[in-house]
Amino acid sequence: MVRVVLPQHLRTLAKVDGDVTLDVPSPVTQRAVLDRLEARYPMLRGTIRDHMTLTRRPFIRLFACEQDLSHESPESPLPEAVATGAEPLLIVGAMAGGS
Repeated sequence: MVRVVLPQHLRTLAKVDGDVTLDVPSPVTQRAVLDRLEARYPMLRGTIRDHMTLTRRPFIRLFACEQDLSHESPESPLPEAVATGAEPLLIVGAMAGGS
């Protein structure tokens, strides 16, 4: 089981509290996890990835095992600790701005 931590606004939209657990078949990739997440919570479609291209939205970041995986290929396997559920995949809303 893969554990996914969503930002508060997406937890509210999906009507979940805390981590989401997903049964993701091997190989466990970003694409496979997001496919399962969107299948289970269809209201999240288009919030993390573009509807048509399935590319990650610009202000969404993916982290696991203290690494930014945002620019990795969606087909790259996630770390083993994520695939086994020992560590979560964090979906984080990035912030931009300045003075």
